[in-house]
Amino acid sequence: MRDVDWDDLRFFLAVSERGSISGAAKLLNVNHSTVLRRLASLEKRLGSRLFDRLPDGYEMTAQGEELRNQLRGVTEQIETVQRSLSGRDLSLSGAIRVTTTDTLMHGLLMPYLAEFRALNSAIQIEIVINNTFLSLTRREADVAVRPSNSVPENLVGRRVGRLRSAIYASKTYLKRGEKKKDWADHNWVASDESLAHLAQAKWLKERIPEERIVVRVDSLVGMVEAVRNSMGVGMLLCLLADDEKELVRLAEPVNELDTDVWILTHPALKGVARIKAFTDFLYDRLRTSDKLFRATG
Repeated sequence: MRDVDWDDLRFFLAVSERGSISGAAKLLNVNHSTVLRRLASLEKRLGSRLFDRLPDGYEMTAQGEELRNQLRGVTEQIETVQRSLSGRDLSLSGAIRVTTTDTLMHGLLMPYLAEFRALNSAIQIEIVINNTFLSLTRREADVAVRPSNSVPENLVGRRVGRLRSAIYASKTYLKRGEKKKDWADHNWVASDESLAHLAQAKWLKERIPEERIVVRVDSLVGMVEAVRNSMGVGMLLCLLADDEKELVRLAEPVNELDTDVWILTHPALKGVARIKAFTDFLYDRLRTSDKLFRATG
């Protein structure tokens, strides 16, 4: 048992309690494939089959019965500790470590973080700006505010809206150059290889010749600055570009580039008072923000 992931044991107990993968998934508020994966991981580590897969459900093997009996006392101890500690975590105090992208921090979040902090003077906010997902399981962060159309299965949260992208140019760039009907005739500002996974990078690669790209930037915020300084046109986030008076939107946003924005945390943290207060506050503010797109109808 030394090498067992203790979180896998929750999945084992849920299957044993509900008798099926779907029942366990509903109990734990995760999808079907997550339960299967965690159960398979546990069986592999233990080197034992814990359930027989039957047409009408999952029946525990002798090894499974033995493991459940061993865990019965441990589960009761954990529940006792949780009940004891929960009373100490009801006050809105302590630190909240928030991770997000430079884009969202620059264009959206900071005023709301400042407002929340002003309302909750006993809470310390730690901000980690990182354009990749930090591990909320290892407590690298408590809350993640992320643009993504595919969020990690082990996190829970709510979608608050979408980021949209459109083509922009500066007024100066448009004044000094002749009108060009074809996008491929323009000079372009593009993202570099570090952002090649973004949908907008793929869109550009399919439509704009390499020789028309005059500058590459490793930041979406930096791309806005390059376009604002007339280096070329660019596919920019409307969140950042719409507030720039020097920039002109040249076309409607491209629907296929829409990206959902999520407020995420780990299931073990969602009941912590300060985390719940913070995520509820942020959800309320972002749901009414005119900087995020929400489809109607």
